Amino acid sequence: MQKINVGVVGTGFIGPAHIEALRRLPNTNVLALCEVTPELARQKADQLGIERACTFDDLLKMDDIQVVHICTPNFLHYQQSKAALQAGKHVVCEKPLAKDLHEAEELVQLAKETGLVNAVHFNLRYYPLIRQMKVMREKDDLGDVYSVIGSYLQDWLFYDTDYNWRLEPDKSGDSRAIADIGSHLMDSLEYITGLKTVAVMADFNTIHKVRKKPLKPVETYSGKMLQPEDYADVPINTEDHANVLLKFDNGNRGVITVSQVSAGRKNQMKLEIAGSKKTFAWNSEAPNEMWIGNRDGANESFMRDPSLVYPEARSVISFPGGHNEGFPDTSKQLFKEVYDAVAAGKQPETPTFPTFADGYRELLICEKILESNRKQAWVEV
Repeated sequence: MQKINVGVVGTGFIGPAHIEALRRLPNTNVLALCEVTPELARQKADQLGIERACTFDDLLKMDDIQVVHICTPNFLHYQQSKAALQAGKHVVCEKPLAKDLHEAEELVQLAKETGLVNAVHFNLRYYPLIRQMKVMREKDDLGDVYSVIGSYLQDWLFYDTDYNWRLEPDKSGDSRAIADIGSHLMDSLEYITGLKTVAVMADFNTIHKVRKKPLKPVETYSGKMLQPEDYADVPINTEDHANVLLKFDNGNRGVITVSQVSAGRKNQMKLEIAGSKKTFAWNSEAPNEMWIGNRDGANESFMRDPSLVYPEARSVISFPGGHNEGFPDTSKQLFKEVYDAVAAGKQPETPTFPTFADGYRELLICEKILESNRKQAWVEV
């Protein structure tokens, strides 16, 4: 088998997650790791067992690297994705695709012109039961979508001493909770239902208006304890919590809540989709089970099992029923589809994986949600 050589850019929380997932595919070889300095790159490459350590400019010059994974802070996504495409490399980019719609539109167009494989890491749609819900909706098991209730709750920014680059708009953008986790939620909801969000009404809240920034480096989710003199006060103007009302193109409604200050919720995305035939409910912290609600009969509990799902959902399941699959498996399943396209040498006409166009779509919704919060009014998407 011809191995596809990969370079990964960025070594925060998500970069190593990409690497671990890529190593579970038979046709990929993570050959290079890129960081801001050669020294840091070497240190991280040694930790992760990767042969080459380099800066981004060096990575682009490596002719044998076919695919680049962009796992850096948000403000770098546009320029690095653009440079990688221009260097003739296929690109998998973390979300958000860019800082604004103009940048995202340019990347979508450039990707189209080059014909190179382009993907955005909306990995949460690769939980097997999310694919199963989508297929069930397509086969009319759900019926017409009446309403959608969604939430994405975390607690990693619960304390005012919790700090991360995502709190700084120059690195992360003008939205935080909506852009970071709300984008996954909206992508999954539109993916499952097949509906388009046509209008939004948003209300944001910043719980900690001043946070204490560590004067020493603290990695995401690490929760190390520092002393009071180790912090500096920083004013915060991005949302800790947001509620958004939604209108869909079928005339019906939905609502989502996102929060990064919900104690005990480590990383919980919940969906409840009510249709004219059934209701589907699912929770990412118990991802191998979905609830199916019925009006005229017993409710059902559906367990993830390749022998029970529709054939169209079977491809994203690797293990038999009862052998649980979770968050790390979602990236593996996404990359499996992406690297089938890379092996074929070009972007498919109808990709099964989330593309730069999907990244543009989520950025569009996010910008309209931001605009709605500023105006405190309904805004059309």
